[in-house]
Amino acid sequence: MKILAFACAFALALLWPHSSWAARTAFQAQCEDSMAKAVSVLYSTPSGYTINNTVSFHGLSAMKPGPANTFVLGLTKTESRSTISLKTPTLIDPVSGYECVAPRITVALLYSPVVVYVGSEFRPGSCAYQEILAHEMRHLKTYLDHLPKVEVTVRAALARRFNDKPLYARRGQAMALLQQELNTGWAPYIKNEMAKVDPLQAAIDTPQEYARLSKVCAGEVQSIVRPANRNR
Repeated sequence: MKILAFACAFALALLWPHSSWAARTAFQAQCEDSMAKAVSVLYSTPSGYTINNTVSFHGLSAMKPGPANTFVLGLTKTESRSTISLKTPTLIDPVSGYECVAPRITVALLYSPVVVYVGSEFRPGSCAYQEILAHEMRHLKTYLDHLPKVEVTVRAALARRFNDKPLYARRGQAMALLQQELNTGWAPYIKNEMAKVDPLQAAIDTPQEYARLSKVCAGEVQSIVRPANRNR
């Protein structure tokens, strides 16, 4: 949670310390009574996918090399994406030189585009095609199952940080400080949470799974791949 620790430290620099008040100031009362609470909204977009059967397994092997002496027969390829938008309703106190803000933060998560490749040498509907496609569907399911978990984790972290009373900063600084926190703290944190799917994907492509796929369908896969291995 290194990024979150940074975000919390950054928050201390942004907040007007409560310990300096014997009681609520008039400005604090105005902010807390008239400003809505800070709000963070996070949602994930279900990712559709397309199946592509136009790239040879040679081409797929070049896109993502597999273990030694193997070809990549299928491949599920995507990119994780996130967007963060910020609005800052603000009240200013000309006496103290502070402002209070109630941040409105919206985060969207998705994988896009999602393309499931099966080598063009494998005829759609054939036994080998179906076996390779089933393997790639495991990769697809792993991506789709991971996204809601990221949503839960990031939503809880955002709520701990922002769903509270208004934040205080020197006049004219709140927006810039918050934007910097989002860019240097939250964006890398979210990217790291999305990337936690990578070891889950790697765990699917075991040597045992490669060996199994090479022997399915009464040698159908081997009959296509073996000549390519000889020509390597």
